[in-house]
Amino acid sequence: MLAVMPASRGDSGHSATYLAPMHPDAELKRLHWRAHHRGTREADMLVGGFFDAHSAGWDTADRMVFALLLEEQDVDIMAWAHRALPVPDRFAPMADALQRLDYIQVAK
Repeated sequence: MLAVMPASRGDSGHSATYLAPMHPDAELKRLHWRAHHRGTREADMLVGGFFDAHSAGWDTADRMVFALLLEEQDVDIMAWAHRALPVPDRFAPMADALQRLDYIQVAK
């Protein structure tokens, strides 16, 4: 099932629509929402894009690691993704995939 969600930001006059997958699993729904509602567009794209690209293959342990990641500050997550700071060991299972940044969809 797909949900169409309007994405209107600020006073720029721009609005966009994107399709966000809806997950039948309540835990995945919660993680999806938290990943896509970080507070800034950049964090939404980074964390939400990472979730969209990788969550389908996660087991329970991966979900737990991602839930812990969501508790971190966006500035730290972005610094880890861009290799500006070392990734803490607790996030090592996701570090390589997070740092590839190939999951971010950029509108052209």
